[in-house]
Amino acid sequence: MQKSTTCCFTGHRKLPKEKIGQVIKRLYYEVEYLIERGVTTFISGGALGFDQLAASLMIAKKEMGQEIRLIFVLPCKNQEKLWSVDQKKLYHNLLIEADEIIYISEEYHEGCMKKRNCFMVDHSSYCVCAQLRSFGGTWQILKYAKQQGLTVINTTE
Repeated sequence: MQKSTTCCFTGHRKLPKEKIGQVIKRLYYEVEYLIERGVTTFISGGALGFDQLAASLMIAKKEMGQEIRLIFVLPCKNQEKLWSVDQKKLYHNLLIEADEIIYISEEYHEGCMKKRNCFMVDHSSYCVCAQLRSFGGTWQILKYAKQQGLTVINTTE
């Protein structure tokens, strides 16, 4: 994976209903823009919410003939352990479409989510996100991404 042509996704697990339409439109627009600029690899952390929304868009783009790669960087092999049956089904359907899956650790442990986030940033030049709050995991990864010099694009603005 070449850092200069890689974009990672991060965002909240739950987005307000009134924001979802805007986020989807902006996500579509920004991904188109990045592909036109030569970005070919997209990384999703696979979490519920924005991560899976972005991954779904990338799968659709691949099915429409875009020559891009979708990589899942997952914190652990059982990330979905506490999810509902429907959430697990969607997750596994997304993983089937991946070009590559990278696991940060075998089992969940404190810190594996942060390690996953840092891995995604460290291997990317761009970060497309859905950030509404200035606290929590999404905020932390974006702070790190900005410190590392990534171009950060927030779909909620």
